[in-house]
Amino acid sequence: MAEPAKVTPLRRIPAQEAPRRPPPQEPLWREVLGHRLRALRLDQRETLSETAGRAGISPQYLSEVERGRKEPSSEMIAALAGALGTTLTELTGQVAGDLLRQQDIHTALRQPGLATDARRQRRSVTDLRRQQRTSRGAGPVMLALAA
Repeated sequence: MAEPAKVTPLRRIPAQEAPRRPPPQEPLWREVLGHRLRALRLDQRETLSETAGRAGISPQYLSEVERGRKEPSSEMIAALAGALGTTLTELTGQVAGDLLRQQDIHTALRQPGLATDARRQRRSVTDLRRQQRTSRGAGPVMLALAA
């Protein structure tokens, strides 16, 4: 007669354990770059057509870049930076800073004790962005010093 097979479960799941939510996804470079480009363009109160015309691209392509749908080449990013009155180095530094801030929030959300602080920080970042959108001010300020 054949013996019955021994079945050993690989992992026991307690009945009380709630289903885990997947961790939030890390931001993509193209998405953070797009948000930064849009913020720079809106700070200057420009339309897609104006900025795209100076950069030598179509407004539709710029819109897709700003929404994080397209991954522009380094030459295209440099052209957009120039059209927005900044340099590739400055733009890259700003995007890297944005990525680091979002990474900190992402990391904090993975740690249970820090999740509340991260939500609070994310809320304050959202409030700051909203405030920046609504208060455009008079634009750049130029100071002249008398000799």
